[in-house]
Amino acid sequence: MEGTTAAMQLNGKRILVTGADGFIGSHLVERLVRDGHRVRAFVQYNSFGHRGWLDQSPTEVQADLDVFAGDVRDPYGVRTAMTGCDVVLHLAALIAIPYSYHSPGAYVDTNVTGTLNIVQAARDLGVERVVPTSTSEVYGTARFVPMTEDHPLQGQSPYSASKIGADQIALSFHAAFGTPVSLVRPFNTYGPRQSARAVIPTVITQLAAGARQVKLGALSPTRDFSHVSDTVAGIIAVAECDAAIGGVTNLGSGFEVSIGDTARLIAERMGADIEIVSEAERLRPEASEVERLFADTRRVQTLTGWRPAYAGLEGFARGLDDTIGWFRDPANLARYRPGTYAL
Repeated sequence: MEGTTAAMQLNGKRILVTGADGFIGSHLVERLVRDGHRVRAFVQYNSFGHRGWLDQSPTEVQADLDVFAGDVRDPYGVRTAMTGCDVVLHLAALIAIPYSYHSPGAYVDTNVTGTLNIVQAARDLGVERVVPTSTSEVYGTARFVPMTEDHPLQGQSPYSASKIGADQIALSFHAAFGTPVSLVRPFNTYGPRQSARAVIPTVITQLAAGARQVKLGALSPTRDFSHVSDTVAGIIAVAECDAAIGGVTNLGSGFEVSIGDTARLIAERMGADIEIVSEAERLRPEASEVERLFADTRRVQTLTGWRPAYAGLEGFARGLDDTIGWFRDPANLARYRPGTYAL
């Protein structure tokens, strides 16, 4: 792109995507395959042979995939999966904040040790590019907005602390060994297939199932919501950008909105009158709640030319319509338990 420093092209590269069976990972895999890339999809092993959301991918996408079932906590399987790959897009992680309150060890094992296994294998195998996916949760409650990549890191939950650890492990391998790590930090991604542990699917599934009393946690915190297609495009842009190596790159929509206003906007788009009820079990401990997130995306725009297609209030409304349409499909809604609190 004119005025950017993008250099490496993914064309001709063999790309490993970890967490390929998940929400963002499955969208990323589909985009890469449709763009003509050679993709190895690393999915969580299970005895049923399930491939998560990839099982719902179009037949032509599945036919072009090289699927590897394993566990990022296992360094031997990670090395096997990465052998022969040029680029690793690392999305595999435990992400639910409430679950991290009572099972923090699982987050250290998967997020920190899993990332260590990735960068260690990348170093040993001479991988050309490693793009670990971070999270805006590592910043904690905003001390200033918009939040640049230099914002202080604050571990306000075991989840966010584990992601801080994972990020620092990855960046340390660049500093110590020159491992070509480019850390991408999306703010709150939403869209089709997202788990109902997140607020937007929580609201949509309740309304789609006929409820008019919507159960939520805290209503006042603000978030910078990014449509999954924007997050996917940003990950690819960072992967192709040589100047992003060794640093952190935010991805966001440049728009913040409260949880309460988000629920009301969803209800408006779905033509529903709602009553919002804040339930105690859905509230984070007071000091653990991240009150405000709002991304500064000037770095990614300068380096790669990437810009969100779903920016601002108008873009958010379009992204919600896309997401609502997916959840309203009875076959998709049937995969969820509306009204049940999902960790």
